[in-house]
Amino acid sequence: MSWGIELWDQYDNLAIHTNKGIEFLDKYANFIRDRLAIETEYAAKLRRLVKNYQPKKKEEEDNEFTSWQAFRKVLNEISDLAGQREVVAESLQLQIIQGISLLSKTLREERKKCLSNGTILHQNLTTQLAALERAKRNYEKAYRDSEKAVENYKKADMDLNLSRAEVERYKNIMTAKIQQSDDAKNEYANQLQKSNNLQQQHYHELLPEVFNRLQELDEKRTRGIREFIISAADVESSVAPIIARCLEGMVKAGESINEKEDSYKVIERYQSGFTPPGDIPFEDLSKMDTLDTSQESHYNHVQSSHLTVKGTISANKIKKRVGIFNIFGSNKEDFSDLPPNQRRKKLQAKIAELQQKIQQETAARDGLMKMKVVYEANSSLGNPMTVEGQLNESEHKLEKLKMDLKKYQGYLEKANQIPIANNSPQANRTHSMNNGHRSSRHSNGSTEDNNFDGDFHPDDAGSLSSSASPESGLGTSHTSLPGSGHGSTHENAIGEDAYYETEMEPLQPLGTCRALYPFEATSEGSIPMNEGEELQVIEIDQGDGWTRVRRINNTNGWDEGFVPTSYIECTLYA
Repeated sequence: MSWGIELWDQYDNLAIHTNKGIEFLDKYANFIRDRLAIETEYAAKLRRLVKNYQPKKKEEEDNEFTSWQAFRKVLNEISDLAGQREVVAESLQLQIIQGISLLSKTLREERKKCLSNGTILHQNLTTQLAALERAKRNYEKAYRDSEKAVENYKKADMDLNLSRAEVERYKNIMTAKIQQSDDAKNEYANQLQKSNNLQQQHYHELLPEVFNRLQELDEKRTRGIREFIISAADVESSVAPIIARCLEGMVKAGESINEKEDSYKVIERYQSGFTPPGDIPFEDLSKMDTLDTSQESHYNHVQSSHLTVKGTISANKIKKRVGIFNIFGSNKEDFSDLPPNQRRKKLQAKIAELQQKIQQETAARDGLMKMKVVYEANSSLGNPMTVEGQLNESEHKLEKLKMDLKKYQGYLEKANQIPIANNSPQANRTHSMNNGHRSSRHSNGSTEDNNFDGDFHPDDAGSLSSSASPESGLGTSHTSLPGSGHGSTHENAIGEDAYYETEMEPLQPLGTCRALYPFEATSEGSIPMNEGEELQVIEIDQGDGWTRVRRINNTNGWDEGFVPTSYIECTLYA
């Protein structure tokens, strides 16, 4: 369990968390100082102190840490102490306050040093990536200039009106431009290698070392709080036997602190589930096929961590991606805007809450039913009709709670199916396609595409599966390839309140890609590919790690599906 491995992409959150930890340590120090001032006064002011330091609403999420929980227990124990407190004031001042001040000062200095190192590492990586980009642009310019010089030399060599000296001059220019292109190419390759090495070292060695050091500081702070709480309790134990029971509770509160458990909770709270970016591939411009010598060639590499387009690019235009998952975009009741780990956690908590409410409502209904039976057996005790309305209302509430429970269990089931490859958001994309974008293949290679987009209502929860089935008659379309002899028809039985976007024509390819590694399709919506296979790109990576491709198939037209972006090398059309 290491922050450097588990939280490699949470630099800002860890900086905030460690700062909050030190602030919490200072808060505890202030608590002791205020307590010392109140120790000489009566129990009323002591209880007021406890009230002032009760956790605020905005800090409720931090109460899951064992140190915060121990602090709350300490406050509860102190509320029972209402006697003479002046005796322990001096001991608390010497043993607790000075220790916290020294620890807080040390933690702040070491934290500042760690964050400074992290900032320098980020700046170094950014500088190297900028140098790589400049080298790439220089290489592109030099390559175009060399191509132009070669073309000029060929024209001069074929021009009989030019003297040999002029032809020789064009030849020298061509040679110089070719040399400049080769030099720029070597510089680009060198910068690329440096960038990949630095990026690998940054995410796997240097930055994890900084994060592990921050973890050590945070655990040191947590251990310090535990020791201070126990020490304060030890001071209290010498006051009077009458408060011994309270002191035992405080000791237990301090001993309940577990720095490893707190570190794990930090991971559980901030872990995104994504993986570090891979190496940047080398792009050799000299191997590109020039379609028109008068046009410039553009080379782009699609990366999930650097190029993200919010939408589907088709036929040189951008339109909003639609699908069944966009149903939850307005209210986010399925927590789809959270990372996978956090989403499952929220859904499990919601299901537990609903189950508890169902249990309570069931008990209330059973009580009403028993009351009704008693009234029916003995009318002198009451009129059974007065219970009938309450019983119907209880049944209605119970039915609604069960429907909500079933709905959130469905959300949780879908969420558990999401991390199919590397625990990143690409599963959301595949899952969205399986639910909201249905493709069926005809013998002539044509496809059926159906996109659903609309607002979700709880009453529609049970109709999600049936709305996408062929038997429902919703959103069906038939598209044929040109010259296949089959027409295109579209029948829509939905009213104006439905929101659908149907693509009548196949998506135009955005470029080509080559498989760097073999891939076996293990989930619905993905297709297998062999190493070195050439495919068409019809939808670029949208930040979830998957790219939609098309394979030309002579038997049935084509095959479409998703493949991991890190497994392919893409070249988009200009």
